Amino acid sequence: MREVVLDTETTGFKPQDGHRIVEIACVELVNHLPTGQQKQWYLNPERDVPEDAVRVHGLTTEFLAKFPVFGEVVGAVLEFLGDAPLVAHNASFDMAFLNAELKRLGLPALAASRAIDTVQLARQRFPGSPASLDALCKRFGIDNSSRTLHGALLDSTLLAEVYLELLGGRQTGFTLATAPTAAPTRHRTPRVPRPHAPSPEEQAAHQALLGQLKNPVWTMG
Repeated sequence: MREVVLDTETTGFKPQDGHRIVEIACVELVNHLPTGQQKQWYLNPERDVPEDAVRVHGLTTEFLAKFPVFGEVVGAVLEFLGDAPLVAHNASFDMAFLNAELKRLGLPALAASRAIDTVQLARQRFPGSPASLDALCKRFGIDNSSRTLHGALLDSTLLAEVYLELLGGRQTGFTLATAPTAAPTRHRTPRVPRPHAPSPEEQAAHQALLGQLKNPVWTMG
């Protein structure tokens, strides 16, 4: 089963306010485990990046100016996503921005039914507990010490580990469905039974021994 963990960084909170994507990253999973296949795109948002957003992800207007706009990479993005379920932390945020970019290009939206929201998974499993990515990394003992700023690729990689733990850990990949191997059949050569009756000599020796016994128990009555 193929899934794609994804994350986006943006210029702000709402695409309807004119905010755009500045970074997309995707990590491929098969049977809930990373395959090593991943993609990352920095994007020119065709607008300024507010200082509040720069403090979150560190991506400035000047840095992003040399990268392609979304329309130049949309084919590669959609090809990597394929028809796989999309795992994201607060998935409605990422899906809203991706669909806003697709709508701007006149392309079909990604179906909401494809999204798997790890925030919702965390709240179902740990009601009332913090559900941020940092809090979940701490809960599961996942090293996020390099996460000084938000970055789509780093966050996707961490989220892939968190997602696995939310599903129950690495044992979810095990299977007990394989039938046990039958023991090999052994072929034995039949043998003629050996005689066990005593010989006349053995019977005579036995009687001589018995004659030497004094008051054997079987004669007492």
